[in-house]
Amino acid sequence: MPKNILKRRLSRPLEKFSALNKQHKIAIAGVSTLGAAAIALSAVPGGATTVAGGTPAVAAKQVAAEQSQTRDLHATLSSPLTSDKVKLDSIEAKQKAAAKQRTADAAKKKAAAERKAAESRSAKKAADRSAKRPQMETVAAKTYKNNLDGWIRQSLDIMHSKGIPGSYHGLHKNIMRESSGNPRAINGWDINAVNGVPSKGLLQVIPPTFSAYHVKGTSWNIYDPVANITAAANYAAHRYGTIDNVNSAY
Repeated sequence: MPKNILKRRLSRPLEKFSALNKQHKIAIAGVSTLGAAAIALSAVPGGATTVAGGTPAVAAKQVAAEQSQTRDLHATLSSPLTSDKVKLDSIEAKQKAAAKQRTADAAKKKAAAERKAAESRSAKKAADRSAKRPQMETVAAKTYKNNLDGWIRQSLDIMHSKGIPGSYHGLHKNIMRESSGNPRAINGWDINAVNGVPSKGLLQVIPPTFSAYHVKGTSWNIYDPVANITAAANYAAHRYGTIDNVNSAY
C-alpha cells in the first residue's frame, strides 16, 4: 500500500480522537462552569436564588426582595389578627368594667335601702315616744292632794284613761254612804262578813271583787284609796253601767 494512503488512514482516527477530545474538553468546561455556579449559589445567604451566569449581588437583591415580600405578607396576615385581639381585649375590658359598675350600683342601692329602713324605724320610734310623752308628762306633772278630794280626782283621771265611766259626784256620794271617807273601814256585820269575806276600803269592796276588777297601774293593796275606788268603779261599770247609777249597797 502506498505510504500516502496509509498515512491518511492512520491520521483520520487521530483526527477523530482529537475532535472527540475537544468535545470532551468543552463538556468538562461546561461542567466546571455549572459547578462554579453551584458554589456561588451556595455562598449566597439561605433562601437566595440566581440564574446561570448571575452574580452574587443580583442574587442578594433577589433575596432581599423575597424577604421584603415575606415581611409584607406577615404584616398583612398578622394585622387583622392583632386588630381582632385588640377588639377582644377592649370588649373584655368593657364587660369587666360594666360588671364592676353593676356590683357597685347594687351595693349603693342596698345601702340606700338599709339606710331608708333604718331612718323609717328611727322615725317610728321617735313618733311613738312623742305620742307617749305628753300623757306621761301630764300625769307625772299633775299632783293630787292626799285626802278624799285628791283620791277621787286621781281615780277619775285613771278611770277616764281606761274608758271607765263615772263622775266626781257619783264616786263621792257612794264613798260617803259606804265608809264615810275612811280608807281603812271594814264591814263586820253584813252577809259578806258572815261568809268570812268582809267588805273593805272607801267603797267597801270584798277581796274577790277587788282582784277581779283591779285596774292595771294601781296598787294591789285593797286599802289603797285610789286602787279601791277605781276597782269598785270598774265593777259598777260592768254591772250597772256606771258608778253614778249606784244609789245603795251594791
